[in-house]
Amino acid sequence: MDKEIIGKKIILREQREEDAPFFAYWFNQPDVMFRCAFTEPTNEENERSIIRNGHKSEDSVWYTITDKDGAIIGETGLLRMWPAWHCTDLSIIIPDPEMRRRGYGTEAIRLMLDTAFGKYEMNRVAIGVVGLNPEALAFYRKIGFKEEGIQEQGYLWGGEYSDFIMMRILREEWK
Repeated sequence: MDKEIIGKKIILREQREEDAPFFAYWFNQPDVMFRCAFTEPTNEENERSIIRNGHKSEDSVWYTITDKDGAIIGETGLLRMWPAWHCTDLSIIIPDPEMRRRGYGTEAIRLMLDTAFGKYEMNRVAIGVVGLNPEALAFYRKIGFKEEGIQEQGYLWGGEYSDFIMMRILREEWK
């Protein structure tokens, strides 16, 4: 894993335990829990443990997204990497609504797709999106992801079922 990937507006850097307060705060916000399909609240110690252990597995790479001044914007990662099949899943969370629609997510996804298709030689990158989150569906379509399946009523939030939309992008479709 690269310690840092530097973009025009952002830096993807190795996650640090001192990032835990940011994630513990934001990952407990109801809107973020809904958008990210988090089912349980978290705390700083849990987030430190995830950074220390959970995000250090052989089949994943995780980065904290920061601006050029080092302020945390969110996190992104490749998980469930299957080198033999050249497939992986992508995750990105920009929890603060004030940080959305500034191009940070687009740049982070582009850097991660370049990494997945280039460094890790993946052929396919997938992401799952809550059907009740039309902004996310539109965002991933704009990047070039295509819908490939629906888990009907595969997500429950606040007593309401939603479809879970499976999306993917192939190496040959990536520009």
